[in-house]
Amino acid sequence: MPWWSVLLFLALSLLLWMRGRSDRDDVIGLFTKFLAVLVLVVVVVAGQPLLLELALLALALWLPSALQCERQGSGGSLES
Repeated sequence: MPWWSVLLFLALSLLLWMRGRSDRDDVIGLFTKFLAVLVLVVVVVAGQPLLLELALLALALWLPSALQCERQGSGGSLES
């Protein structure tokens, strides 16, 4: 898949996601978000954009683990 079509599908995915978030109807909004994720999956599977995959891998490695979050905070309890 050429680079311009990958960019086009990524832009379409972002547009669908934003429309899904701004839609007042929950069902249509959820369906629109589902379509956005589906377009993103098509880009990742069919397009094989190495730069996008490396960026997502770096993001996943940068996120804190659940164990670190439990050690730092109160473990997610809502005590007053």
